[in-house]
Amino acid sequence: MPFKPNYNQQRSERNRLKEQKKQEKLQRREEESARRKAGQEGDAPQDGDAPPQDDQTDPS
Repeated sequence: MPFKPNYNQQRSERNRLKEQKKQEKLQRREEESARRKAGQEGDAPQDGDAPPQDDQTDPS
């Protein structure tokens, strides 16, 4: 006769796998967010590197 099912063990295993999957997804999203932020920082001008503003406008 086979063993009777151990529902608590099965449930805890499912919960462990779900938590692991959630952690992997969170880590992947944080890495993508950091990559996007790094890309934006490279595109934006720095404080001292702002292009000069043209104050003279032609009113014609």
